[in-house]
Amino acid sequence: MTETLSIESPQEPQPGSRLPWLALLAVALVIGLGLYFYFSPETEQHPAASGSLPRLSFGPAEQSYAPSVHVENLTLSKNENFLNQEVTTLSGDVANAGGRPLRDVEITIEFFDELHQVVLRETRSLFSSSPAPLAPGELREFEISFEHIPSSWNTEPPAVRVTGLLFSTAKK
Repeated sequence: MTETLSIESPQEPQPGSRLPWLALLAVALVIGLGLYFYFSPETEQHPAASGSLPRLSFGPAEQSYAPSVHVENLTLSKNENFLNQEVTTLSGDVANAGGRPLRDVEITIEFFDELHQVVLRETRSLFSSSPAPLAPGELREFEISFEHIPSSWNTEPPAVRVTGLLFSTAKK
């Protein structure tokens, strides 16, 4: 007697059955990334402060001269840019009350929340593009724009301090 054995092939998955799972996985990944960026710390830095531009020196000579550099007459204003985004602008004057000309001054601006925790810290060069140094006794205006200040900001004026100096080698 001969028996024929039939070999059953395993069922192949339907071609479209993986698609819903892949779509669900992609949506979960997008939501996960969105939550990660949403809940990441709100302290942001301007590209100039994050290392794309060199920071100015603040060694012993610069630190001893820093009290002679005064940042004053600070004002904040809010405007909209051409994309209808709110931009906050910090304007002020920097005065050189010392005896040496300065090629550039770097300041660090800190915005705080109600608990006096820093919600935004940016370091900016004030006049690196200016060809003329800031002479002793001279006052120069500056303006810095911020595209995004966290909503947790307490709306008080930010703290501003000198964190870098570049002395001019030109004799006046």
